This record gives sequence, structure tokens and C-alpha cells, in this order.
Amino acid sequence: MRNTTGGALRHVLAHLLTPLLMCIGMGLAYLGAFAHPAPHDLPVAVVGQGADARALARTIEDKAGDRLAVRTVADRTEAMRQLKEQDVFGAYVPDRRSPELLIASAGSDTTAMAVQKVFTPVALHQGSPLKVTDVVPPAEDDPTGQGIFFLLVALSIGSYASVAVIGGAGGALAMRIRVTLAAAMSLVVSVIGAVFAGPVFHLVDRGLAGLWTMAWIYSAGILLVGTGLHTFLKRWTTLGVMVLFVMLNFTTAGGVYRPELQNGFFAALHSFWNGAGFVEGTRSLVYFDGTGLGRHVGTLAAWLAVGVVTVAVAAAVEARRGKPAPAAPAPAAEEEMEEAVGV
Repeated sequence: MRNTTGGALRHVLAHLLTPLLMCIGMGLAYLGAFAHPAPHDLPVAVVGQGADARALARTIEDKAGDRLAVRTVADRTEAMRQLKEQDVFGAYVPDRRSPELLIASAGSDTTAMAVQKVFTPVALHQGSPLKVTDVVPPAEDDPTGQGIFFLLVALSIGSYASVAVIGGAGGALAMRIRVTLAAAMSLVVSVIGAVFAGPVFHLVDRGLAGLWTMAWIYSAGILLVGTGLHTFLKRWTTLGVMVLFVMLNFTTAGGVYRPELQNGFFAALHSFWNGAGFVEGTRSLVYFDGTGLGRHVGTLAAWLAVGVVTVAVAAAVEARRGKPAPAAPAPAAEEEMEEAVGV
């Protein structure tokens, strides 16, 4: 009895290592990315061609230091164009009676708030309250514009949790069958995401077909990468995909804070991580007339290609072994699937 209890205790303690590593990883990722948001070279504009506009822009930039990158633009029309192309994230129109700040909150509500925080005292210093005009607002049923990010969370959980099932319960299946299951599951997950984004929660009012396509590519990339990694990582696959597609993914997607409000590490990952590709691609398609859409879709396609390569390498390794990776014993497979939790 004592030996049985001791063995069971060692088994439990060994498996408690995974949630401890998840705890450490989540803390480092989320607190590192979100704890101290502050602008870093945030591009903004002052509208005007005269010496006064240039002097105001220099004054704002001198006071802000490296927090802002301030430019001048000729007129309000040009300022709106640059906002819609996300070349700037705020444009201040000086006026003694009614100074105005142009923003595009669909690109990031938190960035728009940061810009307002910068220019509100500038207007008050000139003796007038600030008028804020949102030239690219989010959908009516997604007033903060963060619904796209939470959709990303749902797509990600459906995808990486499926990896544990396909890898754990389906470990004895040939790789081609596991890949087929992964592709089918990514289709189902993407359809669920499109239904959430459209008829259920009305997160977008156009571009639903394009959103669904990007969701499918995004989900398929996660599922293929995870399915391939399972050949090598076994029961550590859940932790591996959580590092890739939760800890480093959600924090760099731009759904809470854009890279201009994050430190250099997370800002750099934003430029090529798959979650950022989906979030920014959806924003581009729905709100910004497709500006930069090709680059964001290219990011998603690159991650899908990485998934294809990963499963191809895994299949080659399994073929060299002479058989598919052996199926885990039933309790071990169940433990692996139960570990696929949490964000």
C-alpha cells in the first residue's frame, strides 16, 4: 500500500511541473507585455503648413522625447488619409476656438486613448477644450474594437486544444490521417469563429468571408505545427504550443496594446507572429480598406508553411522508425488532453 501511494505521489508531483511552468510562463509573458504600457516612437501629426504648426510639432516632440514621433501634414484631408493608412495614430488640428484631434480607434482603442492623453493638455494650454473626431470607428457592436482579439483567443484555444487530442488520442494513427484531422478541425474552428464574428456577436459589419479565410489559415497553422511537434515533444506538446500560441501570441497580437505601446521584445514579435497577422489582417480588411492586408495574410501563410514543413519532418522521422509514434497509454493520453487548458 505504501509503495502504491508513493508511486502515485511521485506521478502527481511530476505532472505538477507542467502547471508550474505554465504559471511562470504566463506571468512573464502577460506582465512583461501588459504591465507597463507606454508609447515608444508613436507616430502622430500636427496639421498645418505654417511656422506655428512646425513650432508646435517641435515643442510636443521635445517634451515627449522618444515617446512620440511627431510630423506635420499639410491639411485635414492629408491627416485623415494617413490615419486610414495607419501611418499616424493621431492628428492634432490647432485652432484657437476649437482644436480638434483626429483618431482611428478601430486600429486600437488603447492607442487612441494614449494619443488623447497627449493632446488634451496641449489644447487646454491653448485655452480651449479638445474636440475628438474618430475617423475610423469600430463596429457598433464592438465599441472598444477588442472583439477581434477575443475572437483570436477562441480560435487559438480550439486549435491548440485539438492538438492534444489528435496527438494524444490519435498517436497511433498514420501522419496523413492526423494531418487530415487537423485540416478538418481547423475548418470547423474557423467556421465557428466566423459565426461568432458575424451573426452571433456582429463584431464586423463587412469582410466576413475574408475573416473566415484568415481564421482557417490561422487555425490550420497552429494545428499543423502542433501535430508535427507532438512527434518530438510528446506530453510536453501542450506546454510547447501554449508558449508559441498563447504566451507569445496573445501578448504580441496587438489586440490589447499595439507594439507602439509595448517594449522592444514584444513589439518586435508583433511584426511576424501569427496572432498579429490575424488581428491586423482583420482590421485592415474590415476598417482600413485593405492597407497592408497582403503582408498580414503573408504572415499567416508563412506560419501555415511552417506547419506543413513540421508535419513533413515528423512524418519522415516516424517512417524512419518504421511505424507511427506509439499511442500513449489511455491515462497518459487523458492527462495530456486535460493539460490543454487556460489562457
